[in-house]
Amino acid sequence: RWLSCAKGTLIVTRYDVAIIGSGIAGASLASELAERCSVLLLEAEAQPGYHSTGRSAAFWSETYGGPDIQPLTSASGPFLANPPSEFSERSFLSARGALHIAQTGGEALVEAMFAEFLASGVSLDRVDRNEINQRLRGSHIDWTCGLWEPDCCDIDVAGLHGAYLAHARKNGVALCCNAAVRGLQYRGGHWSIETASGNFEAALVVNAAGAWADEIAGLAGLRTLGLQPYRRTVVQLAVDPPA
Repeated sequence: RWLSCAKGTLIVTRYDVAIIGSGIAGASLASELAERCSVLLLEAEAQPGYHSTGRSAAFWSETYGGPDIQPLTSASGPFLANPPSEFSERSFLSARGALHIAQTGGEALVEAMFAEFLASGVSLDRVDRNEINQRLRGSHIDWTCGLWEPDCCDIDVAGLHGAYLAHARKNGVALCCNAAVRGLQYRGGHWSIETASGNFEAALVVNAAGAWADEIAGLAGLRTLGLQPYRRTVVQLAVDPPA
């Protein structure tokens, strides 16, 4: 069922899995689990993706996170570029390219990064001062070496998030917004979940609350990890001629 929960409404329903947080993590997990079990997706705000997901400028970059993360990123590429037709009729990626820049004296760092990904299949090209300036006109004179990552792409976060929510809905996931979690208690082999929009039960609870994940862990009586949300900034530069 696709629920629209109003504050003050008391609903007591049992599910196999309750996912707290309907951003990209919660929505994608709900979508994947929906064909196997009953899923409840709880959202504290009035709509999914209100915080980090709704403010994300995302890149598909195989170098992000280093060689340990790269296999996961590379494995996601075909799905994001050409998703199944029943999931989406268009790609979630658009070509961008990424320029990794080092200052004079940073040649060893460039070579170390190149070597890290040498056996991974990630496409990286060494660039010198002239090539950097061709790609980024007016760049600092001290930016003398670096790497060009041609396969880096923009991710359509809103489109991807929306597709996961639509797929989840199609497969019976129950979404309940305005449902901030107020209490979590495990008893009798299931979780009792008290929210601002009613009470629920689930055999399994998934904490996908993002910046509020520690609060949810605390409600469940679990050790918190000291999660600290940070702001990320993307600066868009005007170039002449326009890129």
